[in-house]
Amino acid sequence: MANRFISTPVKAGDPASVPRVLMLGNSLTTSNRLPALLGGFIGGEVVVHARGGARLSEHLNPKTRLGAMTQAAFAEGEWTHVVLQERSDGPVRFREAYLRSVAALCTQVREIGAVPIVYATWAYAPGCTKLQGLGHDYESMHTALQSAFTEAAESYDAILANIGEAFFESNGAEALYGPDGVHPSEAGTLLAAEVLAKAIAGMRG
Repeated sequence: MANRFISTPVKAGDPASVPRVLMLGNSLTTSNRLPALLGGFIGGEVVVHARGGARLSEHLNPKTRLGAMTQAAFAEGEWTHVVLQERSDGPVRFREAYLRSVAALCTQVREIGAVPIVYATWAYAPGCTKLQGLGHDYESMHTALQSAFTEAAESYDAILANIGEAFFESNGAEALYGPDGVHPSEAGTLLAAEVLAKAIAGMRG
C-alpha cells in the first residue's frame, strides 16, 4: 500500500453543503485509513493523492504521476480544502525546498478558491534508529519540524493542523507510534484525523 497511488473518495452528508478535501501526501496520510476517518469526522468527501515516500514537490510537476493527477484535480475539481503533507524527514533535511513547495502549492490552492492546510507531522519516536541518521534526538527533531511547519503556515497563509504537537504533548505518546517508530499506530492515526477535522471545522465556523 505504501507504494500505491491512491485516489479514493469517501462521501457522507449533503453534497451541497459538505467540504471536499484533497489530501496530498504519502504513507503518513494513508496509514490506517486516515482519509476514511477524516471523511466521517467532517461529514464530507476526502480524495487522496499519495505514494510512499512522496515529496510535495512531485505534485507541482505534471511530468510525474502524482503531479499529473494533482494538477488535473486542481483544474477540474471544486475543492474546499487541500492538505499538504511532506515526507517525514523533508522539513528537517530539506527545509528550504519544503518551504518552496508549500509556497507554490498554496498559491495554486488559493487560485482555485480552496484553503491550504499544512499537515504538521511528528518526530520519530524516542529510540527510533532513524533519528541518529538525521543527527537529532526526539526533542530536537520535534523542534526542527515545528519551526518549519510554523514558518510554512504563517508565511503562506495556510491553516496549521499541528498533529506533531499533539503527539509531543500526549500522555503515553509511545502508544501513538507503530513498530517502526515513524508511522502512526491506529491511535496515532485517530489523533491525526481529529486534529485535521478540527482545523477544517475551524475554517468552516
